[in-house]
Amino acid sequence: MSQDDHDPRWQQRRLEYTARINRVMDYIQVHLDEEMKLEKLARVADFSAFHFHRIFRSCTGEPIFQFIQRLRLEKAAAQLRANPATPITEIALDCGFSGSAPFARAFREAFGTTASHWRRQRCSKMGIIDRNAGQLDGNSGQDCLITLHYNEKNQIYWRLQMKNEKMNARVEVQDLPEMPVAYVRHTGPYKNDAELFRDLFTRLMTWAGPRNLLNFPTTQILAVYHDDPGITEESKLRVSCCITVPASTKAEGDIGRMAIPAGKYAMARFELAVGEYEEAWNAVFRDWLPESGWQCDDRPCFELYHNNCEEHPEKKSIVDICVPVKPM
Repeated sequence: MSQDDHDPRWQQRRLEYTARINRVMDYIQVHLDEEMKLEKLARVADFSAFHFHRIFRSCTGEPIFQFIQRLRLEKAAAQLRANPATPITEIALDCGFSGSAPFARAFREAFGTTASHWRRQRCSKMGIIDRNAGQLDGNSGQDCLITLHYNEKNQIYWRLQMKNEKMNARVEVQDLPEMPVAYVRHTGPYKNDAELFRDLFTRLMTWAGPRNLLNFPTTQILAVYHDDPGITEESKLRVSCCITVPASTKAEGDIGRMAIPAGKYAMARFELAVGEYEEAWNAVFRDWLPESGWQCDDRPCFELYHNNCEEHPEKKSIVDICVPVKPM
């Protein structure tokens, strides 16, 4: 470790770089269907266009346009799986490609197969009908029983009866408003790493407390997952640990600011211990979604937390798994 590592000024500069690069990543995620100019991205980061490409690569380990291409392809791969009826060319255009031919070349290079084969293979693994083939894979591996109900307002909800009965859940589709959030972001593996999430949320709360931004129960706590673990390399997975904040809140140091988009979300309420999250997410995507009459939208998925797991008798988190949806 160099002497500079202990210099508060050096640490502040490093946090500022992190914040600016996160700001660019947030911008790219929202504008993937648009043409990306280096000069525009440099302005978003408030860096010199001459140096921005090198700075981005040194901070992320990935050239800026390779990062953009990867996110476009991963978004397309997720849409191919989630929306079996949507034409491949429509998905390609929606993800920022100029046409089907350049998309086909890039997709094969990235995934080693064609987009149509990827769709058939992935949808059959999830038990989703491939409407081109007209078939349903009988080995979908469904691990829960789904029943349809109506509440006192005659609104639909679903019950998920899991093999592990303690994980039974209720799913409702709700309209959520836009939620401004402050976040601390991590890039890399995070599966079953309770200590990592504890550290990220501690950093966020330590920043928010002195600024009077923790006003429970109004303040909501959530984790946003920007990438699909079934598609993105583990080393490149991004998760943002967040709290809702007033829209006027400014980013500061490594604390970023973004907004969770408004819209319809499927909200599945679970009580989960560490190690049970993957099973819960699988139940929502593999078992509930294909039977629901809804399909995924391309807004981010997130977890919304309702308790302190340390105060739960079984040390479990009461959490809504929130998946953006639109009608089939």
